[in-house]
Amino acid sequence: MTTALALGFAIYFAARGIWWVDQPANPLLMIAGILLFIAAMLVAVLSGASQSMRMPLWAGAFVVGAGAAVPSLVSLSLDPSMRGAPFATWYIGATGLLSVACVVRRRFFLGWTTLGILILSAGMYMGLEKALTLGLVGSITWAVIAQVLVLFWGRAVRDTDRLTDVQRGVSAWHASQLVRQRERRVRTQRALVIAGPVLSRTVAARGEITEQERLEARLAEGTLRDELRGAILINDAVRSMIKDVRRRGSTVTVFDEGGLEGIDEERVGEIRDELAAILASAHSDRVIIRAGRDDTNAVTVVGRSANGTSDDAVDLWHEIRRVAE
Repeated sequence: MTTALALGFAIYFAARGIWWVDQPANPLLMIAGILLFIAAMLVAVLSGASQSMRMPLWAGAFVVGAGAAVPSLVSLSLDPSMRGAPFATWYIGATGLLSVACVVRRRFFLGWTTLGILILSAGMYMGLEKALTLGLVGSITWAVIAQVLVLFWGRAVRDTDRLTDVQRGVSAWHASQLVRQRERRVRTQRALVIAGPVLSRTVAARGEITEQERLEARLAEGTLRDELRGAILINDAVRSMIKDVRRRGSTVTVFDEGGLEGIDEERVGEIRDELAAILASAHSDRVIIRAGRDDTNAVTVVGRSANGTSDDAVDLWHEIRRVAE
């Protein structure tokens, strides 16, 4: 819309220049001024508009040169007595329009330079007071309005960008909260499935439970602890293997410190399967599963056994790589 308005005003000013009532002393200079103005307007409006709102520097220099040349070409094509005629003052509005185009295209210095050249030229060829009454005030006013609108528009765009970023952040936070709520709900349901039957039997028996029920309670407690400390490491196969290891009397501890972050789901599934295979052959008294933040290893499995000494001996050490070998 802005481009259409600029081109519409350009056509209007060019038509005023062509529609002379009295023959100019040198009509070729008048026509050259009109053609130069149209060329400068097209350059100012269209050059680089598809890539950036900011006018290319070469285009701005061309517009300033045209803004300096058009008033001289028009004035020199007329006798001094005719320079105040309505058709002879079209260049005041036309050069002012070039100034506005530079301002809108974010070349503020060049736009005000063009306006300054117009004021000097009009004052030199027809007198400043007369130029002010024949349209110079309007050109200055439009340049000021354009500058103010561009500044407010830039501020509005920046505020809109900040608001968009805030809204995007709020949406991301809201989505993460929904995911966390869903995850907590799933874990709560899983905890009820695991611990519910054991707790029900314990309450019904008033705490007098058998050794087998005590074992099931310890297994349920360990499973709940695993789900809280390392849910991302566990699938059905890993869960089953950990339970088998504990049934054999071993202690299993699971720690997730973000070792699987940034790994695609397919590789995470392979890591879980490899972990289940390791646990299937583990016979240590204590098994520690740790997913630490490491550039090379995703999961480390350590097994320790007393072997009749006071200090535990490491009899199992296996590292699962982040990337499949």
